[in-house]
Order: sequence, then structure tokens, then C-alpha cells
Amino acid sequence: MKQVFNYIYGPVPSWRLGSSLGIDLLSQKEKICNFNCVYCQLGSAVKYTVERKIYVPVGKVIEELESMPNTKIDYITFSGRGEPILAKNLGEAIKAIKLSRKVPVAVLTNSTLLYNDEVKKELSLADFVVAKLDAFSTESLQEINRSAKAIKFKSILEGIREFKKGYQGKLALQIMFIEQNKKHASEIARIAREINPDEVQINTPLRPCRVNPLPKQELDKIKTYFEGLNVVSVYEAEIKKVKPVSNKDTLKRRGKV
Repeated sequence: MKQVFNYIYGPVPSWRLGSSLGIDLLSQKEKICNFNCVYCQLGSAVKYTVERKIYVPVGKVIEELESMPNTKIDYITFSGRGEPILAKNLGEAIKAIKLSRKVPVAVLTNSTLLYNDEVKKELSLADFVVAKLDAFSTESLQEINRSAKAIKFKSILEGIREFKKGYQGKLALQIMFIEQNKKHASEIARIAREINPDEVQINTPLRPCRVNPLPKQELDKIKTYFEGLNVVSVYEAEIKKVKPVSNKDTLKRRGKV
């Protein structure tokens, strides 16, 4: 029988990260986020917050990490049931994991708190930061990402730009294209060029959710707007075969099955 974990899950086959072992520093029954994206695989129920606090002690995560069987992992990735940077001990957790495992660390973030100097400092400890950018305006931020009222589109853009200036690791922009933003691909591409990330990840929701994915031909057309940037597309990526060590229920709580 596979092990039941509370704070780690997978590894899962990630089209962006290969074999990715997930770390959930929020790990509550409810989704904790400052977004409630229309395509979220965790459903529409959310506990909105912009406050950073400690939800899971770092020691508990390390205990689970060191108890798991030996398996090939390309990245240890902070994701889970909400926005990882809402965990106030994210920086502490990254440091502890790097001492425990010689595996690159990635963080998937919705970019909302990148204006915060403390957040930038903690994220700088990661080897790979994947920053969400689905919107192109204040209105589209509300329509697609349904952000908490305190979140401003301008501060998201400024935060990503400022983080990029001082970051020594790999920065990717992840853009989820759906019906609501596909006609504005050129505007989003213009913003992406201004940021000049190491990678642009063009995505559409292939996991079960309330929004239909765009077909490959539409995503291929969208990709042309990003010419000159290092672009990877969900339809073109090679997916690794990965055998998870956590059981199906652990994965299901994170919306991975």
C-alpha cells in the first residue's frame, strides 16, 4: 500500500518540471488563496486571504520527505491547495529542503505578492520560479483569476518585473489561455516581452475543471505571438512516466487525479 502523506504528494508527471514532488505548505481542507481562478482544478470554494501566516511547521514537511522511499525526482515543487507564498515559512522550508535533498526546488506562484520585499527574498532561494500571468488588465484579472479585492493588476506586473531584476535562478511566465483571454494573446505577449523571462509556458486547462481547454490549433496560433521568446506549450511537451509514492487520496486532495 502506498503511503499517505499530509504535506507532500506525488511525484506527479509535470509537462514543465518532469518528475515533480509536490510540497503543500497550506495543507488545509479548504483552498487558501487570493485568487479563485475560473479554471482552478480544486473547485470554486476558497478561503480568500492576503495575509501570510504559518500553516504547516517545516519540521513536519521534512519528516515526511525523509520517510518517503527512494525515487527519481527532477524538482521538489511548492504548489498544493492554494497560493504557496501565503505560507510565511516558505523561505525556511526551501532552505530546509535543500539541506535534506540535493534536488532543485521550484515554486509555482500566482505572482500577487511579488511586490513584497520579504517574499522576493524568500523566492530568490528557489532554483525555478513559475509566475502566473493570465490577465492583461484589471478587468481581465477579475474575470479570469477572480482575485481578492486587495490585489491590483499593476502591482502584479511591477512585482514580476522587480523580482526578475535581482533573481539568479530560472524565471518562467505561465499563461493559461481560455476563451476569455485568447483574443488578447498579442497584448499578453507584449507584456511578456517587457518582462523578458527565461521561459514562457503556454497552457490551457487539460485537467478536469469547469472550463474547456482550447484545441491545439488555437494554442499553436497563440504561440506565434510570442515569437522570439523561449516558449514551451502544453500540447508539445513530453510527459514523463512517473510512479507516485503517495496514495491516490493524497493526490486527489491536491486536484492531481
